Amino acid sequence: QQVRNGNQHACRYLVAKYQGLVNHMVRRILLRNDVAEDICQDVFLKVFSRLHAFRGDAKLSTWIATIAYNTSLTELNCMKFKKETSIDLLPVSAVPESFEPVRVFENEEVKKILLNMIETLPVHYRTILTLFYLEEFSYREIEQVTGMPEGTVKNYLYRARYLLKGKLEKIQQNNEKVQSELYLALIFKP
Repeated sequence: QQVRNGNQHACRYLVAKYQGLVNHMVRRILLRNDVAEDICQDVFLKVFSRLHAFRGDAKLSTWIATIAYNTSLTELNCMKFKKETSIDLLPVSAVPESFEPVRVFENEEVKKILLNMIETLPVHYRTILTLFYLEEFSYREIEQVTGMPEGTVKNYLYRARYLLKGKLEKIQQNNEKVQSELYLALIFKP
């Protein structure tokens, strides 16, 4: 309400509070850091211009995530149309050269491996994984953001886990213990 009334501090607070969410959404969908910042700004411009339409039926974070999702998909379609990029042609570098299984949980390499693998998935799987694991949205909230039925959200989450498990198995064929630790630690919530 304070943002609607023109309070500049409330505007800054709103951006600071939700910029992580918007940034996650945009970067996971577009996979392009060079345009992500501009798209994030576009998202917040849309948020502020449409704030009068926010009825409070959903949480504000869900409403903002919906705007980020739709804006990102629109930009992705424009990029595909312009043939500037293609998800299928992006380079895959799943395992860094310095990867050592013994030190797998002593540094950020496991997180980097998983994030690289997630980037190879189709956009709807990346989006669902980002919302569920990184933003900790519920199935219902993801349904509201994406417009997909809850059953579809659960199905996509299952399929994304299955695809990631397959990728992990290929990477760690010779070290089953590390592969299973990666899978359990990074795919399932405690």
